[in-house]
Amino acid sequence: MKSVITGTGSYIPTIIKKNIDFSNERFYCDKNKPFEASNEEIIEKFKAITGIEERRYATADQDSSTIATIAAERAIKDANIDPEELDYIILGQNFGDIKKGTIQTDILPSLASRVKHNLKIKNPNCIAYDIIFGCPGWVQGVIQADLYIKAGAAKKCLIIGSETLSRVLDMHDRDSMIYSDGAGACILEAKETTDSGILSHAAQTFTYEEANYLFMGQSNIPLADPKVRYIKMFGRKIYEFALNNVPLAMKAALDKSGIPISEVKKVFIHQANEKMDEAIIKRFFRLYKAQAPEHVMPMSIHKLGNSSVATVPTLLDLVIKGELEDQTLSKGDVIILASVGAGMNINAIVYRY
Repeated sequence: MKSVITGTGSYIPTIIKKNIDFSNERFYCDKNKPFEASNEEIIEKFKAITGIEERRYATADQDSSTIATIAAERAIKDANIDPEELDYIILGQNFGDIKKGTIQTDILPSLASRVKHNLKIKNPNCIAYDIIFGCPGWVQGVIQADLYIKAGAAKKCLIIGSETLSRVLDMHDRDSMIYSDGAGACILEAKETTDSGILSHAAQTFTYEEANYLFMGQSNIPLADPKVRYIKMFGRKIYEFALNNVPLAMKAALDKSGIPISEVKKVFIHQANEKMDEAIIKRFFRLYKAQAPEHVMPMSIHKLGNSSVATVPTLLDLVIKGELEDQTLSKGDVIILASVGAGMNINAIVYRY
C-alpha cells in the first residue's frame, strides 16, 4: 500500500506587487536607524540575492482560509473524488486568518475546520486540524497523512498549505519584500501500487540555539508601538542553518528510499531565497560526489515570492499542470519535496511520480 498524490491545486493571488513598488517605503535597520543606501540600491541588492522580482498579495476580501478553500477545491476536482470520502483535512499555516488592515490572528475555529465548512462536508469522520510547523508545514502535513495511510487509519487525505504573510509585514523592514500570499493543496490516497507514491521521508527540529531565528517583533521604525508585532528573522543565521542542515535531511530521506542520486529528476524546495536554494541543491548533490543536473530545481520565487507553507505545493501544482517553462514530470520520475523554516524545522520527502 502506497500513499499516492492523485490531485493537486493551487491559488495564486491576483494583486501583483513589484520591487519598484517599494521605492517610496522608509526602511530602517533593526537598530531603528535609516539605511545609508538608497531604496534603489537596497532593492537591487535584494533582487540579486533572493531572485524576487515581484510577489502576490491576497485581495482585501480574502483571508488564508478563503484561498485555502480555492486550492482545496481545485485539488479535489483534479483527483476526481467525493470530498465526503476524505478522512483527514490537514492544513499547514502559521498566522491564521488576518483581516487586511489589522494584525490580529484569528484561529478559532481552526482554518482546517473553516475549509471543511466551506467545502460543505457533512461527514463528521473527516477530521480537520491545523499544523503549525513554520514554512515546512505542508510537507509535514503530507508526512503525517502518509503515516495515517500506512497505519490503515485513512484512505484519502487533503493536505493544504496557505498563508497571507502580507498581513504580518513590517513595511519599514527591508525583509518585508521577501514575503507573499498563496495556497496549495494535494489529495493523498492509499493505492495498491509499486509504480508511484511516497518512498521515504525525514524531518528534524532544532531548538537548542535555533528556536528564535524567526520571531515576532516590533517595527523597525523609531518609536514603534511595542505592543504591535510583525514577522522578523535573523537572515544570516537562517541562511547558514539551511545550508548546513537541509542537504543532510534530503540525503537522509533519499538514503532511506534506496534510490540512487542519479534517479532524482526534480527537487521541489521551499522558495525562500534563490541563492540559498541553489547552494542547498549544490551541497546536496555534492554529498554524493555528483553535480546538480540542469533544470533539476523548479523555481517560482521570481514572480511569486515566499508564501511560506504554500511555496512547495504551489510549485508542484504549477509543474504538474505544465505552467513552468522547461519544467515537466514524467511517469516514474523520482522527486524530492523539501523545506526549512521557523522552529527551526526541516523535512524532506522522496516520491515516485
